[in-house]
Amino acid sequence: MPARPAILVFDSGLGGLTVLREIVLARPDARYVYAADDAFFPYGRHSEAALTARLVPLMGELIADTRPDLVVIACNTASTLVLPHLRAAYTVPFVGTVPAIKPACATSKSRLVSVLGTEATVAREYTRALIRDFGQGCAVTLVGSAHLASIAERALRDEPVDDAAIAREIAPCFVEANGRRTDTVTLACTHYPLLRDRLVAASPWPVTWIDPAPAIARRVVDLIGPAPGAAATDPGRPADRIVFTSGRAPPPALVAALARFGLRLSNAPAVLGAAE
Repeated sequence: MPARPAILVFDSGLGGLTVLREIVLARPDARYVYAADDAFFPYGRHSEAALTARLVPLMGELIADTRPDLVVIACNTASTLVLPHLRAAYTVPFVGTVPAIKPACATSKSRLVSVLGTEATVAREYTRALIRDFGQGCAVTLVGSAHLASIAERALRDEPVDDAAIAREIAPCFVEANGRRTDTVTLACTHYPLLRDRLVAASPWPVTWIDPAPAIARRVVDLIGPAPGAAATDPGRPADRIVFTSGRAPPPALVAALARFGLRLSNAPAVLGAAE
């Protein structure tokens, strides 16, 4: 692994920024490229076959274009579905994102835990296997949100967001049974931490929200090693490029939002994996 590794962070949209932020804190010296497959967003409206057929060749294009030393799939849907295919097709190391069920169940005192993800993620057998393996006797409620990822993207663009809509999306997470209440919710979509303050405000009672991003950053460091001593105190440059698969020019509000994450746009728009 080079002294200043190149890391590609990939998501269907902009939710992976929450993961990028944590990785940058762990390796501020690395070179970063963020790729958003906005041409195919949201992934929840596509079949498993369509996603697999798209993501395997698209990742090949991105790897050829960016030449990363490590790829982070900052998307639960893509990770639970396509990660084995990507590892079989390419030699570059991959770090995936899966629902943080094990730490959520370990944290819960009431033993009532909810997994808040996209409809696609909560429907995966992979997710149910995590519950069987790591549920630790907790009653786990799977909540698939059809709209929360899109709401998060709108909020990042400073577009109006209906707080009542957020409350409706998360309401099934809050369960009362036999005098107990849900006390832990794992965010099984990287978009959702973008709405953290709004989720807290819309909650009928306080819960612990589990964000997988810090664990992903630790796994990245496990694979590429810690930052050199001098880099540990150097904020570095969080990203060298951001790629949108649609090639569309983002609105000014989004450019400003990306700057808050330390991202600047690539001068040459990349149109990769054209949507069908």
